[in-house]
Amino acid sequence: MHKTKPQLNFWQIWNMCFGFLGIQFGFALQNSNVSRIFEALGADYSNLAILWVAAPITGLVVQPIIGYLSDNTWNRLGRRRPYFLWGAIAASLSLFIMPNSPTLWLAAGMLWIMDASINVSMEPFRAFVGDMLPKKQRAMGYAMQTFFIGVGAVVASALPWMMTNWFDISNVAPLGMIPDSVKFSFYAGGSIFLVAVLWTVFSTKEYSPELLEAYEEAQSSKEGTPSEPRIPRSSHAYFRGGSIYLAIGIGLYFVIAGNIDNLDKNLYIMAGGLGVFGLCQLIAGYLSKNSVATNGFSEVMNDLFAMPQAMRQLAVVQFFSWFPLFAMWIYTNSAVTSFHYSSTDVTSAVYNEGADWVSILMATYNGVSIFAAIIIPVIVRFSNLQFAHLINLSLGGVGFISFIFIKDPAWLVLSMVGVGFAWASILSVPYAILSNVLPAKKMGVYMGIFNFFIVIPQILAASILGFLVTKIFDNQPVYALVIGGCSMLIAGIMTLRVKIPD
Repeated sequence: MHKTKPQLNFWQIWNMCFGFLGIQFGFALQNSNVSRIFEALGADYSNLAILWVAAPITGLVVQPIIGYLSDNTWNRLGRRRPYFLWGAIAASLSLFIMPNSPTLWLAAGMLWIMDASINVSMEPFRAFVGDMLPKKQRAMGYAMQTFFIGVGAVVASALPWMMTNWFDISNVAPLGMIPDSVKFSFYAGGSIFLVAVLWTVFSTKEYSPELLEAYEEAQSSKEGTPSEPRIPRSSHAYFRGGSIYLAIGIGLYFVIAGNIDNLDKNLYIMAGGLGVFGLCQLIAGYLSKNSVATNGFSEVMNDLFAMPQAMRQLAVVQFFSWFPLFAMWIYTNSAVTSFHYSSTDVTSAVYNEGADWVSILMATYNGVSIFAAIIIPVIVRFSNLQFAHLINLSLGGVGFISFIFIKDPAWLVLSMVGVGFAWASILSVPYAILSNVLPAKKMGVYMGIFNFFIVIPQILAASILGFLVTKIFDNQPVYALVIGGCSMLIAGIMTLRVKIPD
Protein backbone atom coordinates (compact mmCIF):
# COMPACT_ATOMS: atom_id res chain seq x y z
CA MET A 1 0.00 0.00 0.00
CA HIS A 2 1.34 3.45 -0.94
CA LYS A 3 2.13 6.04 1.70
CA THR A 4 0.51 9.43 1.62
CA LYS A 5 2.24 12.23 -0.24
CA PRO A 6 5.53 13.19 1.47
CA GLN A 7 6.04 16.64 2.92
CA LEU A 8 8.53 18.93 1.18
CA ASN A 9 11.05 21.12 2.99
CA PHE A 10 11.11 24.90 2.85
CA TRP A 11 13.57 25.19 -0.03
CA GLN A 12 11.75 22.63 -2.12
CA ILE A 13 8.56 24.68 -1.77
CA TRP A 14 10.58 27.83 -2.50
CA ASN A 15 11.91 26.33 -5.74
CA MET A 16 8.53 25.08 -6.96
CA CYS A 17 6.93 28.51 -6.39
CA PHE A 18 9.84 30.69 -7.57
CA GLY A 19 8.52 30.82 -11.14
CA PHE A 20 5.57 32.87 -9.88
CA LEU A 21 8.02 35.73 -9.31
CA GLY A 22 8.55 35.94 -13.08
CA ILE A 23 4.87 35.46 -13.90
CA GLN A 24 3.95 38.34 -11.63
CA PHE A 25 6.54 40.56 -13.31
CA GLY A 26 4.59 40.04 -16.51
CA PHE A 27 1.18 40.66 -14.95
CA ALA A 28 2.30 43.69 -12.91
CA LEU A 29 3.91 45.40 -15.90
CA GLN A 30 0.76 44.70 -17.89
CA ASN A 31 -1.64 45.92 -15.20
CA SER A 32 0.36 49.04 -14.30
CA ASN A 33 1.39 50.24 -17.76
CA VAL A 34 -0.90 49.00 -20.53
CA SER A 35 -3.46 51.80 -20.03
CA ARG A 36 -0.56 54.26 -20.10
CA ILE A 37 0.68 52.73 -23.36
CA PHE A 38 -2.81 52.84 -24.88
CA GLU A 39 -3.25 56.50 -23.90
CA ALA A 40 0.20 57.37 -25.29
CA LEU A 41 -0.87 55.83 -28.61
CA GLY A 42 -4.06 57.90 -28.75
CA ALA A 43 -6.71 56.08 -26.68
CA ASP A 44 -8.85 57.90 -24.13
CA TYR A 45 -10.57 56.53 -21.04
CA SER A 46 -13.90 56.14 -22.87
CA ASN A 47 -12.51 53.24 -24.93
CA LEU A 48 -9.90 51.79 -22.56
CA ALA A 49 -12.28 49.03 -21.43
CA ILE A 50 -12.84 47.70 -24.96
CA LEU A 51 -9.08 47.60 -25.54
CA TRP A 52 -8.53 45.74 -22.26
CA VAL A 53 -11.17 43.09 -22.99
CA ALA A 54 -8.55 40.92 -24.70
CA ALA A 55 -7.14 39.94 -21.32
CA PRO A 56 -10.26 38.38 -19.72
CA ILE A 57 -11.45 36.76 -22.95
CA THR A 58 -8.02 35.18 -23.35
CA GLY A 59 -8.15 33.83 -19.79
CA LEU A 60 -11.67 32.49 -20.29
CA VAL A 61 -10.54 30.41 -23.28
CA VAL A 62 -6.94 29.55 -22.43
CA GLN A 63 -7.04 28.58 -18.75
CA PRO A 64 -9.53 25.66 -18.83
CA ILE A 65 -7.91 24.33 -22.02
CA ILE A 66 -4.42 24.46 -20.51
CA GLY A 67 -5.76 22.97 -17.27
CA TYR A 68 -7.34 20.05 -19.14
CA LEU A 69 -4.24 19.49 -21.29
CA SER A 70 -1.85 19.63 -18.34
CA ASP A 71 -4.01 17.12 -16.43
CA ASN A 72 -3.50 14.72 -19.34
CA THR A 73 0.14 15.47 -20.25
CA TRP A 74 3.22 13.47 -19.32
CA ASN A 75 6.58 13.77 -21.10
CA ARG A 76 10.22 14.12 -20.18
CA LEU A 77 9.59 17.59 -18.72
CA GLY A 78 6.68 16.31 -16.65
CA ARG A 79 3.03 17.26 -16.37
CA ARG A 80 2.84 21.00 -15.66
CA ARG A 81 6.42 22.13 -16.46
CA PRO A 82 6.11 22.01 -20.28
CA TYR A 83 3.41 24.69 -20.02
CA PHE A 84 5.50 26.78 -17.62
CA LEU A 85 8.38 26.75 -20.10
CA TRP A 86 6.66 27.45 -23.42
CA GLY A 87 4.36 30.04 -21.90
CA ALA A 88 7.35 31.84 -20.38
CA ILE A 89 9.22 31.94 -23.69
CA ALA A 90 6.21 33.41 -25.53
CA ALA A 91 5.42 35.88 -22.72
CA SER A 92 9.01 37.12 -22.54
CA LEU A 93 9.05 37.81 -26.28
CA SER A 94 5.73 39.64 -25.97
CA LEU A 95 7.09 41.83 -23.17
CA PHE A 96 9.95 42.89 -25.43
CA ILE A 97 7.63 43.70 -28.34
CA MET A 98 4.68 45.36 -26.53
CA PRO A 99 6.31 48.77 -25.69
CA ASN A 100 7.55 49.09 -29.29
CA SER A 101 4.04 48.92 -30.76
CA PRO A 102 3.73 51.70 -33.39
CA THR A 103 -0.09 51.85 -33.39
CA LEU A 104 -2.90 51.49 -30.86
CA TRP A 105 -4.47 48.41 -32.43
CA LEU A 106 -1.13 46.64 -32.69
CA ALA A 107 -0.64 47.30 -28.98
CA ALA A 108 -4.11 45.86 -28.30
CA GLY A 109 -3.19 42.77 -30.32
CA MET A 110 0.07 42.38 -28.40
CA LEU A 111 -1.89 42.57 -25.13
CA TRP A 112 -3.94 39.61 -26.38
CA ILE A 113 -0.83 37.57 -27.20
CA MET A 114 0.99 38.58 -24.01
CA ASP A 115 -1.95 37.75 -21.76
CA ALA A 116 -2.49 34.38 -23.44
CA SER A 117 1.19 33.50 -22.97
CA ILE A 118 1.19 34.54 -19.31
CA ASN A 119 -1.95 32.46 -18.73
CA VAL A 120 -0.30 29.39 -20.28
CA SER A 121 2.47 29.67 -17.68
CA MET A 122 0.30 30.71 -14.74
CA GLU A 123 -2.66 28.30 -14.78
CA PRO A 124 -0.65 25.09 -14.19
CA PHE A 125 1.15 26.73 -11.24
CA ARG A 126 -2.08 26.72 -9.21
CA ALA A 127 -2.56 23.00 -9.84
CA PHE A 128 1.16 22.42 -9.24
CA VAL A 129 0.74 23.13 -5.52
CA GLY A 130 -2.05 20.55 -5.28
CA ASP A 131 0.07 18.02 -7.18
CA MET A 132 3.24 18.39 -5.15
CA LEU A 133 2.13 19.09 -1.59
CA PRO A 134 0.05 17.11 0.93
CA LYS A 135 -3.06 18.84 2.25
CA LYS A 136 -1.40 20.11 5.43
CA GLN A 137 1.25 21.99 3.40
CA ARG A 138 -0.93 23.49 0.68
CA ALA A 139 -1.73 26.62 2.67
CA MET A 140 2.03 27.19 2.95
CA GLY A 141 2.43 26.57 -0.78
CA TYR A 142 -0.17 29.20 -1.71
CA ALA A 143 1.28 31.58 0.89
CA MET A 144 4.69 31.14 -0.77
CA GLN A 145 3.12 31.91 -4.16
CA THR A 146 1.54 35.03 -2.63
CA PHE A 147 4.96 36.06 -1.30
CA PHE A 148 6.52 35.82 -4.76
CA ILE A 149 3.49 37.53 -6.32
CA GLY A 150 3.95 40.41 -3.88
CA VAL A 151 7.70 40.74 -4.37
CA GLY A 152 7.46 40.49 -8.15
CA ALA A 153 4.60 42.95 -8.38
CA VAL A 154 6.24 45.51 -6.08
CA VAL A 155 9.43 45.63 -8.12
CA ALA A 156 7.72 45.38 -11.53
CA SER A 157 5.09 48.03 -10.73
CA ALA A 158 7.76 50.48 -9.56
CA LEU A 159 10.14 49.83 -12.45
CA PRO A 160 9.11 52.88 -14.57
CA TRP A 161 9.56 55.16 -11.54
CA MET A 162 12.88 53.49 -10.73
CA MET A 163 14.09 53.86 -14.32
CA THR A 164 13.41 57.61 -14.16
CA ASN A 165 14.53 58.39 -10.61
CA TRP A 166 17.42 55.95 -10.21
CA PHE A 167 18.78 55.69 -13.74
CA ASP A 168 17.72 59.09 -15.18
CA ILE A 169 15.79 57.50 -18.09
CA SER A 170 13.18 59.80 -19.62
CA ASN A 171 9.53 59.23 -18.67
CA VAL A 172 8.17 61.67 -21.28
CA ALA A 173 7.66 61.03 -25.02
CA PRO A 174 5.82 62.72 -27.90
CA LEU A 175 2.25 61.64 -28.66
CA GLY A 176 2.31 58.27 -30.40
CA MET A 177 5.55 57.20 -28.68
CA ILE A 178 6.15 55.13 -25.52
CA PRO A 179 8.49 56.67 -22.88
CA ASP A 180 11.89 55.00 -22.59
CA SER A 181 11.30 54.35 -18.88
CA VAL A 182 8.38 52.08 -19.80
CA LYS A 183 10.30 50.35 -22.60
CA PHE A 184 13.28 49.44 -20.41
CA SER A 185 10.94 48.26 -17.65
CA PHE A 186 9.34 45.77 -20.07
CA TYR A 187 12.77 44.58 -21.26
CA ALA A 188 13.84 43.90 -17.67
CA GLY A 189 10.52 42.20 -16.89
CA GLY A 190 10.74 39.90 -19.92
CA SER A 191 14.23 38.74 -18.89
CA ILE A 192 13.28 38.11 -15.25
CA PHE A 193 10.10 36.27 -16.30
CA LEU A 194 12.03 33.70 -18.30
CA VAL A 195 14.83 33.21 -15.76
CA ALA A 196 12.43 32.71 -12.82
CA VAL A 197 10.32 30.12 -14.64
CA LEU A 198 13.43 28.27 -15.82
CA TRP A 199 14.50 28.06 -12.17
CA THR A 200 11.32 26.16 -11.26
CA VAL A 201 11.42 24.00 -14.41
CA PHE A 202 14.93 22.72 -13.70
CA SER A 203 14.85 22.63 -9.88
CA THR A 204 11.60 20.70 -9.31
CA LYS A 205 10.78 17.14 -10.31
CA GLU A 206 7.10 16.21 -10.67
CA TYR A 207 5.31 13.07 -9.53
CA SER A 208 4.09 10.80 -12.32
CA PRO A 209 0.31 10.52 -12.90
CA GLU A 210 0.37 6.94 -11.57
CA LEU A 211 2.12 8.00 -8.37
CA LEU A 212 -0.25 10.94 -7.89
CA GLU A 213 -3.25 8.61 -8.21
CA ALA A 214 -1.74 6.23 -5.68
CA TYR A 215 -1.14 9.09 -3.23
CA GLU A 216 -4.74 10.25 -3.69
CA GLU A 217 -6.10 6.76 -3.00
CA ALA A 218 -3.91 6.43 0.09
CA GLN A 219 -5.09 9.81 1.40
CA SER A 220 -8.75 8.93 0.83
CA SER A 221 -8.26 5.60 2.56
CA LYS A 222 -6.56 7.27 5.52
CA GLU A 223 -9.31 9.87 5.91
CA GLY A 224 -12.16 7.50 5.09
CA THR A 225 -13.69 10.11 2.76
CA PRO A 226 -14.40 8.89 -0.77
CA SER A 227 -14.24 11.38 -3.62
CA GLU A 228 -17.41 13.33 -4.36
CA PRO A 229 -19.28 11.57 -7.18
CA ARG A 230 -19.36 13.40 -10.49
CA ILE A 231 -22.78 13.51 -12.17
CA PRO A 232 -22.53 14.41 -15.87
CA ARG A 233 -25.03 16.92 -17.20
CA SER A 234 -27.65 15.54 -19.59
CA SER A 235 -27.73 16.59 -23.24
CA HIS A 236 -31.28 17.90 -22.69
CA ALA A 237 -30.05 20.31 -20.00
CA TYR A 238 -27.33 21.56 -22.35
CA PHE A 239 -29.83 22.18 -25.16
CA ARG A 240 -32.23 24.00 -22.84
CA GLY A 241 -29.57 26.18 -21.19
CA GLY A 242 -27.75 26.85 -24.46
CA SER A 243 -30.93 27.95 -26.22
CA ILE A 244 -31.79 30.38 -23.43
CA TYR A 245 -28.34 32.01 -23.34
CA LEU A 246 -28.12 32.19 -27.14
CA ALA A 247 -31.57 33.80 -27.37
CA ILE A 248 -30.71 36.37 -24.68
CA GLY A 249 -27.42 37.20 -26.40
CA ILE A 250 -29.06 37.68 -29.82
CA GLY A 251 -31.91 39.70 -28.31
CA LEU A 252 -29.50 41.96 -26.42
CA TYR A 253 -27.51 42.47 -29.62
CA PHE A 254 -30.55 43.85 -31.46
CA VAL A 255 -31.51 46.06 -28.50
CA ILE A 256 -28.02 47.58 -28.51
CA ALA A 257 -27.98 47.95 -32.29
CA GLY A 258 -31.28 49.83 -32.20
CA ASN A 259 -30.12 52.22 -29.47
CA ILE A 260 -26.43 52.65 -30.27
CA ASP A 261 -26.65 56.45 -29.83
CA ASN A 262 -27.85 56.08 -26.24
CA LEU A 263 -25.90 52.97 -25.24
CA ASP A 264 -22.22 52.12 -25.24
CA LYS A 265 -20.72 49.97 -27.98
CA ASN A 266 -18.83 48.03 -25.30
CA LEU A 267 -22.15 46.37 -24.39
CA TYR A 268 -21.69 44.28 -27.55
CA ILE A 269 -19.11 42.34 -25.54
CA MET A 270 -21.77 41.26 -23.06
CA ALA A 271 -24.18 40.23 -25.83
CA GLY A 272 -21.44 38.31 -27.61
CA GLY A 273 -20.34 36.58 -24.41
CA LEU A 274 -23.86 35.34 -23.63
CA GLY A 275 -24.31 34.14 -27.20
CA VAL A 276 -20.99 32.28 -27.27
CA PHE A 277 -21.70 30.64 -23.90
CA GLY A 278 -25.06 29.46 -25.20
CA LEU A 279 -23.46 28.15 -28.40
CA CYS A 280 -20.87 26.24 -26.37
CA GLN A 281 -23.64 24.55 -24.40
CA LEU A 282 -25.44 23.54 -27.60
CA ILE A 283 -22.22 22.02 -28.96
CA ALA A 284 -21.61 20.17 -25.69
CA GLY A 285 -25.20 18.85 -25.80
CA TYR A 286 -24.75 17.57 -29.35
CA LEU A 287 -21.47 15.85 -28.45
CA SER A 288 -23.01 14.30 -25.34
CA LYS A 289 -26.14 13.08 -27.10
CA ASN A 290 -24.26 11.52 -30.00
CA SER A 291 -21.35 10.20 -27.94
CA VAL A 292 -18.99 12.03 -30.28
CA ALA A 293 -16.52 12.85 -27.53
CA THR A 294 -15.89 11.54 -24.06
CA ASN A 295 -12.95 13.89 -23.43
CA GLY A 296 -11.93 17.41 -24.28
CA PHE A 297 -14.60 20.04 -24.80
CA SER A 298 -17.62 18.06 -23.60
CA GLU A 299 -15.72 16.86 -20.52
CA VAL A 300 -14.72 20.42 -19.58
CA MET A 301 -18.35 21.53 -19.94
CA ASN A 302 -19.53 18.62 -17.77
CA ASP A 303 -16.94 19.56 -15.13
CA LEU A 304 -18.18 23.15 -15.22
CA PHE A 305 -21.70 22.07 -14.25
CA ALA A 306 -20.59 19.35 -11.80
CA MET A 307 -18.25 21.44 -9.64
CA PRO A 308 -18.21 20.82 -5.86
CA GLN A 309 -20.54 22.88 -3.67
CA ALA A 310 -17.74 24.85 -1.98
CA MET A 311 -16.42 25.79 -5.42
CA ARG A 312 -19.85 27.07 -6.48
CA GLN A 313 -20.09 29.26 -3.39
CA LEU A 314 -16.56 30.56 -3.83
CA ALA A 315 -17.34 31.35 -7.48
CA VAL A 316 -19.82 34.03 -6.38
CA VAL A 317 -17.23 35.55 -4.04
CA GLN A 318 -14.62 35.53 -6.81
CA PHE A 319 -17.01 37.27 -9.19
CA PHE A 320 -17.54 40.27 -6.92
CA SER A 321 -13.87 40.28 -5.81
CA TRP A 322 -12.35 40.48 -9.29
CA PHE A 323 -14.70 43.06 -10.79
CA PRO A 324 -13.06 45.86 -8.74
CA LEU A 325 -9.56 44.60 -9.51
CA PHE A 326 -10.21 44.92 -13.24
CA ALA A 327 -11.69 48.39 -12.67
CA MET A 328 -8.49 49.31 -10.84
CA TRP A 329 -6.17 48.06 -13.57
CA ILE A 330 -8.12 49.87 -16.29
CA TYR A 331 -8.95 53.16 -14.61
CA THR A 332 -6.44 53.96 -11.84
CA ASN A 333 -4.06 55.71 -14.23
CA SER A 334 -6.88 57.83 -15.72
CA ALA A 335 -8.50 58.47 -12.32
CA VAL A 336 -5.32 59.67 -10.62
CA THR A 337 -3.99 61.77 -13.52
CA SER A 338 -7.35 63.47 -14.17
CA PHE A 339 -8.88 63.68 -10.66
CA HIS A 340 -5.78 64.15 -8.47
CA TYR A 341 -3.31 65.74 -10.93
CA SER A 342 -5.89 67.54 -13.12
CA SER A 343 -4.20 66.57 -16.39
CA THR A 344 -5.25 64.54 -19.42
CA ASP A 345 -2.38 65.66 -21.68
CA VAL A 346 -0.21 62.56 -22.07
CA THR A 347 2.73 64.65 -23.33
CA SER A 348 2.82 66.91 -20.24
CA ALA A 349 5.20 66.57 -17.31
CA VAL A 350 2.26 66.75 -14.84
CA TYR A 351 0.44 63.83 -16.47
CA ASN A 352 3.56 61.66 -16.49
CA GLU A 353 4.33 62.60 -12.89
CA GLY A 354 0.87 61.27 -12.03
CA ALA A 355 1.38 58.15 -14.15
CA ASP A 356 4.66 57.46 -12.33
CA TRP A 357 2.87 57.88 -9.00
CA VAL A 358 0.33 55.28 -10.13
CA SER A 359 3.26 52.86 -10.50
CA ILE A 360 4.17 53.53 -6.86
CA LEU A 361 0.55 53.00 -5.79
CA MET A 362 0.49 49.67 -7.64
CA ALA A 363 3.76 48.70 -5.95
CA THR A 364 2.28 49.71 -2.58
CA TYR A 365 -0.70 47.38 -2.66
CA ASN A 366 1.48 44.51 -3.82
CA GLY A 367 4.04 45.25 -1.12
CA VAL A 368 1.34 45.31 1.54
CA SER A 369 0.14 41.92 0.29
CA ILE A 370 3.47 40.38 1.40
CA PHE A 371 2.88 41.59 4.96
CA ALA A 372 -0.82 40.67 4.77
CA ALA A 373 0.06 37.10 3.75
CA ILE A 374 1.72 36.76 7.17
CA ILE A 375 -1.16 38.39 9.06
CA ILE A 376 -3.99 36.43 7.43
CA PRO A 377 -3.11 33.06 9.08
CA VAL A 378 -3.14 34.83 12.47
CA ILE A 379 -6.65 36.16 11.80
CA VAL A 380 -7.73 32.67 10.70
CA ARG A 381 -6.31 31.13 13.86
CA PHE A 382 -8.54 33.31 16.05
CA SER A 383 -11.61 33.10 13.80
CA ASN A 384 -11.94 31.17 10.52
CA LEU A 385 -11.21 31.49 6.83
CA GLN A 386 -14.55 33.09 5.97
CA PHE A 387 -14.24 35.82 8.59
CA ALA A 388 -10.63 36.55 7.59
CA HIS A 389 -11.66 36.89 3.95
CA LEU A 390 -14.58 39.15 4.95
CA ILE A 391 -12.29 41.50 6.90
CA ASN A 392 -9.71 41.74 4.13
CA LEU A 393 -12.23 42.26 1.33
CA SER A 394 -13.92 44.97 3.42
CA LEU A 395 -10.58 46.77 3.79
CA GLY A 396 -10.17 46.60 0.02
CA GLY A 397 -13.66 47.95 -0.62
CA VAL A 398 -13.11 50.92 1.70
CA GLY A 399 -9.74 51.54 0.04
CA PHE A 400 -11.30 51.80 -3.43
CA ILE A 401 -14.15 54.05 -2.28
CA SER A 402 -11.71 56.39 -0.49
CA PHE A 403 -10.19 57.46 -3.84
CA ILE A 404 -13.01 59.95 -4.33
CA PHE A 405 -12.61 61.48 -0.85
CA ILE A 406 -8.81 61.81 -0.81
CA LYS A 407 -7.62 64.90 -2.67
CA ASP A 408 -3.86 64.74 -1.99
CA PRO A 409 -2.43 61.90 -4.14
CA ALA A 410 0.25 61.18 -1.53
CA TRP A 411 -2.45 59.92 0.86
CA LEU A 412 -3.70 57.40 -1.72
CA VAL A 413 -1.01 55.12 -0.29
CA LEU A 414 -3.42 54.50 2.61
CA SER A 415 -6.12 53.46 0.15
CA MET A 416 -3.74 50.94 -1.36
CA VAL A 417 -2.97 49.44 2.06
CA GLY A 418 -6.57 48.24 2.21
CA VAL A 419 -6.40 47.00 -1.37
CA GLY A 420 -3.20 45.11 -0.51
CA PHE A 421 -4.91 43.14 2.27
CA ALA A 422 -7.77 42.26 -0.08
CA TRP A 423 -5.32 41.21 -2.82
CA ALA A 424 -3.37 38.90 -0.50
CA SER A 425 -6.58 37.26 0.68
CA ILE A 426 -7.94 36.82 -2.87
CA LEU A 427 -4.72 35.11 -3.94
CA SER A 428 -4.61 32.62 -1.08
CA VAL A 429 -7.84 31.90 0.81
CA PRO A 430 -10.02 30.64 -2.09
CA TYR A 431 -7.26 28.43 -3.49
CA ALA A 432 -6.40 26.95 -0.09
CA ILE A 433 -10.05 25.91 0.25
CA LEU A 434 -10.34 24.64 -3.33
CA SER A 435 -7.24 22.47 -3.39
CA ASN A 436 -8.68 20.38 -0.55
CA VAL A 437 -12.05 19.71 -2.20
CA LEU A 438 -10.91 18.93 -5.75
CA PRO A 439 -9.93 15.48 -7.08
CA ALA A 440 -6.21 15.26 -7.88
CA LYS A 441 -6.72 13.98 -11.43
CA LYS A 442 -8.86 17.02 -12.28
CA MET A 443 -6.94 19.66 -10.32
CA GLY A 444 -5.80 21.47 -13.46
CA VAL A 445 -9.12 21.64 -15.28
CA TYR A 446 -11.04 22.69 -12.16
CA MET A 447 -8.50 25.43 -11.40
CA GLY A 448 -8.98 26.59 -14.99
CA ILE A 449 -12.77 26.50 -14.65
CA PHE A 450 -12.53 28.42 -11.36
CA ASN A 451 -10.86 31.19 -13.32
CA PHE A 452 -14.10 31.59 -15.31
CA PHE A 453 -15.30 33.50 -12.25
CA ILE A 454 -12.27 35.74 -12.45
CA VAL A 455 -12.55 36.58 -16.14
CA ILE A 456 -16.36 36.79 -16.44
CA PRO A 457 -16.52 39.82 -14.09
CA GLN A 458 -13.65 41.33 -16.06
CA ILE A 459 -15.63 40.95 -19.28
CA LEU A 460 -18.62 42.51 -17.51
CA ALA A 461 -16.40 45.38 -16.35
CA ALA A 462 -15.17 45.90 -19.91
CA SER A 463 -18.79 45.90 -21.10
CA ILE A 464 -20.36 48.36 -18.68
CA LEU A 465 -17.69 50.51 -17.01
CA GLY A 466 -17.06 52.59 -20.14
CA PHE A 467 -20.79 53.23 -20.44
CA LEU A 468 -21.13 54.15 -16.75
CA VAL A 469 -18.11 56.48 -16.75
CA THR A 470 -19.09 58.35 -19.91
CA LYS A 471 -22.90 58.36 -19.69
CA ILE A 472 -23.61 58.39 -15.95
CA PHE A 473 -20.55 59.89 -14.23
CA ASP A 474 -19.70 62.72 -16.62
CA ASN A 475 -16.37 61.26 -17.87
CA GLN A 476 -14.88 60.97 -14.38
CA PRO A 477 -13.06 57.60 -14.21
CA VAL A 478 -12.58 57.83 -10.43
CA TYR A 479 -16.19 56.61 -10.10
CA ALA A 480 -15.18 53.29 -11.68
CA LEU A 481 -13.06 52.71 -8.56
CA VAL A 482 -15.98 53.63 -6.30
CA ILE A 483 -18.19 51.08 -8.08
CA GLY A 484 -15.40 48.54 -7.62
CA GLY A 485 -15.26 49.27 -3.91
CA CYS A 486 -18.98 48.59 -3.52
CA SER A 487 -18.55 45.30 -5.41
CA MET A 488 -15.74 44.23 -3.08
CA LEU A 489 -17.89 44.92 -0.01
CA ILE A 490 -20.57 42.65 -1.51
CA ALA A 491 -17.91 39.95 -2.04
CA GLY A 492 -16.98 40.13 1.64
CA ILE A 493 -20.58 39.58 2.71
CA MET A 494 -21.00 36.66 0.26
CA THR A 495 -17.96 34.97 1.84
CA LEU A 496 -20.07 34.13 4.89
CA ARG A 497 -22.16 31.77 2.70
CA VAL A 498 -19.18 29.54 1.87
CA LYS A 499 -19.33 26.17 3.64
CA ILE A 500 -15.82 24.85 4.18
CA PRO A 501 -15.39 21.06 4.50
CA ASP A 502 -13.78 19.74 7.68
